[in-house]
Amino acid sequence: MSPKRLLKSFQDAGRGIAYVFKNEQNFRIQMVVGILVILTAILFEVSRSELLLLLLLVISVLVLELLNSAVEKFADVLKPRLSFQIEVIKDIMAAVVLVASLGATFIGFIIFWPYLFALVS
Repeated sequence: MSPKRLLKSFQDAGRGIAYVFKNEQNFRIQMVVGILVILTAILFEVSRSELLLLLLLVISVLVLELLNSAVEKFADVLKPRLSFQIEVIKDIMAAVVLVASLGATFIGFIIFWPYLFALVS
């Protein structure tokens, strides 16, 4: 791939992230929560493996939200013809993000619990 094409690929990706950030409230919320989680992990000096796991979880939730947004936009193009099926697809994609977010939250609590307990003890 030429440097020019590579640069265009990064520009396209940047526009996609900017679009979702501007238009999707859930993505903005998840981005803020993710930043707070990573800052808290640094503040508590969690282990390297815990930090890597937290980063992986934050990135996974953000990637799934980006995918959800893309599927929703694509589904909106098809909506007039396939209304019921499109609603089911959108609901399933929302459930994917919800399950990932809840799982990440649960794992986050498991990681942070000893640090929080030590802080109040």
